[in-house]
Amino acid sequence: MSTTPRRAGAVIALAAVGVLTAAGAASAHVTVHPESYARGATDGTLTFRVPDEEDSASTTKVQIFLPTDHPLLGVLVAPRDGWTAKVTDTRLKTPVTTDDGTITDAVSEITWTGGKIGAGHYEDFDVAFGQLPDDTGRLAFKALQTYSDGKTVRWIEEAAQGDEEPENPAPVVKLTAKEGGGGNAATPAKTQEAAADSSDSTARGLGIAGLIVGVLGLAAAAFAVVRTRSAGSRDA
Repeated sequence: MSTTPRRAGAVIALAAVGVLTAAGAASAHVTVHPESYARGATDGTLTFRVPDEEDSASTTKVQIFLPTDHPLLGVLVAPRDGWTAKVTDTRLKTPVTTDDGTITDAVSEITWTGGKIGAGHYEDFDVAFGQLPDDTGRLAFKALQTYSDGKTVRWIEEAAQGDEEPENPAPVVKLTAKEGGGGNAATPAKTQEAAADSSDSTARGLGIAGLIVGVLGLAAAAFAVVRTRSAGSRDA
């Protein structure tokens, strides 16, 4: 008996394990959600998800560094049970002019302490903003994660365009173009809704096409049966 199917099954199983392992490793990174926002978007929220990937140590300190070359304006930190947040402001090298005046200072660092993230768990830290910058295509938020055993993981690496994801990537938010060239672009929820509508339309289209193909197939089969019976009658 051939062993090819068994070998193929083993290869598929190993590949699946590899995919799951990679997914597990990726999920252990400090990440930011949503992954994209519109340039210049106002009154939104960024959620920093911090998972604990150590088997014998808990996360006891989280530091998020906000970019000051493309600052977020009007930053507010949501309370988190068990954690105390310290917000650090920095004077901007280049002040930002807004409708409400000139902004000379912006939040550059947020540090959470006092809480604990156990092994195999995660915490979400919410940061609200008044306005995102509109002069860049991405925002990188470097992060430091400190464990109860004194170990600190530095999530600070940024991949160049086209490069693979680094070992310790910094959380990144992509900034997309504004809708219609002005005003606030679609929020992430609206973007997802549009994608869902597109998927539903595609599914409906494929379903209708499948029904048409099925009907044509039945018609062809019926025609073939009729021809066969007609030929049999003439021979008789």
